[in-house]
Amino acid sequence: MTSDVVTVEIPGNRDDVLKILKRTGISGVPVLKGGKPIGIITRKDLLHKSEETQLGLLMTPDPLTISPDAPIEQAAEILVKNHIRRLPVLDGDHLAGLISVADLITAISQLRIKDEIKSEYMSRTYALWEETPLPLVGRVMEISGFEAIPILDAESRLQGIISERDLIRNSSIEDSVEVSDFSNGTDDDEWTWESIRDMHSISYGISKVQLPMRPVKTAMVRNVVAIPPNAEVSECALKMKRARVDQIPVVNGEKKLVGMLFDRELIRVLCTAQ
Repeated sequence: MTSDVVTVEIPGNRDDVLKILKRTGISGVPVLKGGKPIGIITRKDLLHKSEETQLGLLMTPDPLTISPDAPIEQAAEILVKNHIRRLPVLDGDHLAGLISVADLITAISQLRIKDEIKSEYMSRTYALWEETPLPLVGRVMEISGFEAIPILDAESRLQGIISERDLIRNSSIEDSVEVSDFSNGTDDDEWTWESIRDMHSISYGISKVQLPMRPVKTAMVRNVVAIPPNAEVSECALKMKRARVDQIPVVNGEKKLVGMLFDRELIRVLCTAQ
């Protein structure tokens, strides 16, 4: 587990969370109240709830936890079964650390598992054109559920990868003012006293996480680490660890993209390694 855990406290500020994720590159942080974990805030929460500023509404409450003495196989099973990426490690009520998918990938890289990656560990994925605007990329990720998408040029050649981490790195906080009209919709002449009396509007500020209107090629990672379909399990984990990525494209002998290997799928090897 990671013992030196970056956390935020309630009440807190969404903008501070965004700064933490940008600075550290981590994908989420535990939310504490009185020193006890009460939730988790992730990159996905910030991107999908772009107008929300309250940590209590942004976070996923009541996170699953695990004890420091639990085996890593149990951690892997909880993460895979619940489709989550991190577990607070509690020693009693005390937050002792955090075990994440990335931590388990490090463990797998050290186990020297020579088996080839199974086809069920690989995911078929979308690919996007390198000129796709970043706000549209964010929307496609939200709809598809993928945390990362390969980027192709006009000749269908793999040019890079865009991930939620890259979107957060290129995002900013945008403040604006919107006006809502609460008039009763009367058909009277707009200059009559009755019409003026029945027209009501309210102005309110909005602060949201915004992606710039730039092509995805300006934000993607270009130096892509790829693997063949017959790569070994621990070799794949080691490449993920060294490159600090959550996914690796799988390419065939013709350098054509055939799928993606996500770390959340690779840790399933621990669920069956008894």
